[in-house]
Amino acid sequence: MAPSRKPVKTSAPLTVKQATFDLLRAFGIRRVFGNPGSTELPFLSDWPDDIDYVLGLQEASVIGMADGYAQATRNAAFVNLHSAAGVGHALGNIFTAYRNQTPLVITAGQQARSLLPLQPFLFAERASEFPRPYVKFSIEPARAEDVPAAIARAYYTAMQPPCGPTFVSVPIDDWQKPAQAIEARDVTRELGPDLDAVKGLADALAASQKPVFVVGPAVDRAQAVELMVRLAEKTRAPVWVSPFSARCSFPERHPQFAGFLHASPGQLSEALRGYDLVVVIGAPVFTFHVEGHASIFEGATRLFQITDDAEAAAVTPAGTSIIATMRPALAALLETTGETKRAMPKGRVLPAPPQAADPIPAAFLLHSLNLAMPGDAVLVEEAPSHRPAMQNFMPMRGQDSFYTMASGGLGHSLPAAVGIALGRPGVRTVCLVGDGSAMYSIQALWTAAQRKLPLTVVVINNQGYGAMRSFSQVMQVRKVPGLDMPGLDFVKIAEGMGCDAARVTKSSELAGALKRALSHNGTSLVEVLVDSVVPVLYARNG
Repeated sequence: MAPSRKPVKTSAPLTVKQATFDLLRAFGIRRVFGNPGSTELPFLSDWPDDIDYVLGLQEASVIGMADGYAQATRNAAFVNLHSAAGVGHALGNIFTAYRNQTPLVITAGQQARSLLPLQPFLFAERASEFPRPYVKFSIEPARAEDVPAAIARAYYTAMQPPCGPTFVSVPIDDWQKPAQAIEARDVTRELGPDLDAVKGLADALAASQKPVFVVGPAVDRAQAVELMVRLAEKTRAPVWVSPFSARCSFPERHPQFAGFLHASPGQLSEALRGYDLVVVIGAPVFTFHVEGHASIFEGATRLFQITDDAEAAAVTPAGTSIIATMRPALAALLETTGETKRAMPKGRVLPAPPQAADPIPAAFLLHSLNLAMPGDAVLVEEAPSHRPAMQNFMPMRGQDSFYTMASGGLGHSLPAAVGIALGRPGVRTVCLVGDGSAMYSIQALWTAAQRKLPLTVVVINNQGYGAMRSFSQVMQVRKVPGLDMPGLDFVKIAEGMGCDAARVTKSSELAGALKRALSHNGTSLVEVLVDSVVPVLYARNG
């Protein structure tokens, strides 16, 4: 009789879900942002202890939180949304993430493959097309076993400059199917400049009588602010900020800081009229918001651009574009550029501090907040009608100090502040938000309160859409409906979501309320009722 043999133990085959989590760990992704739905349940089941699931109460808030977290950590954030309905809710902030050039890997559930020909409930028809054109890569893999490779490609693509969101649609029955392990690869991301082009720019700087730099958000994203300061000081050129820059790429108290360029062609051209060489670094040439005559492009001023975005270079209407990432480009330009005997330019002159009054002037609030904030605090802003006053009375310190939305779409900055507070837990994050903006993604307060994040939200309540009031005056249109928002109580809303909250209606109460909120152990909100003076965002016919 033959001896009996013990059965050979075989390990269970690797699943799509296990392969995906192994990839996330290899990519350094320790948090997943999401709002669950039925088509995501197989992915969410038996959740691993080493990956934090960050729950948002609405998909736009989920994307905003992931956007802020990715910017704070400089690694792609992983997002899980619910089929077509959830992606639809999220699209506004996906658009903003695309304009912010924020790396996100967005996944969304899909109904079972066997049901797709029957157009089942809650399925996504042509799922990969839905978020386009505001994702860099989008796919619904042809086979379940292709999902991990698709997620790996989505990560590499999201992280490659210019960064941005990517999208993978995953049918509900794919997660438990067998798959092969995908090994994470090293992919370099810096793009070196053409050295002859850099030499040409250095020669132009040497020959220029009055050069100027215009900096944009890519400098701060690349952690290259210090290099930009050294270049400005070496060339003795003033520095302006590009229109709608979503980051602080030059210290705004530096003596060479000149100010903020308008998004009006006429006003921008006038601000740059006295310079014979304009060098735009890390920004488009230029982002405009209103019509007007852009004399800057008529040839009297020589233009150069350094950008990591080939598309931005392609649409530049004049001058020379150098395609490269910021750190190697600025380092090469610093090395190539010689010393100069030009006189050091004079920076901007800040206005006198605003006076207290009742009702509270918005400028006085911003000045008071600037005095109250800790020196290492991070400001996240979405108060477009008050941005000129903020730029006057809240000068930012430089690297990693300021964030806003590059798209102009509301609903980003409040959840983004939650994500930044998650990504930078050792510093106080301050969200400065208008009453109209706050209501787009107010659900983000709940996530912040649940996690006791060091976040202070300051709501500027002028009881309406201030930016639209300003534009209606500039455009000379009257009787516009929908600009007023009376009756909102942000204290009750915040307290209902678990936040500490207070309302300020008098200037004498402001300093104490801000001090208390900024030192609160957790998430706090201060609602400040300000006057209804309509700020002028652009000059008429500028």
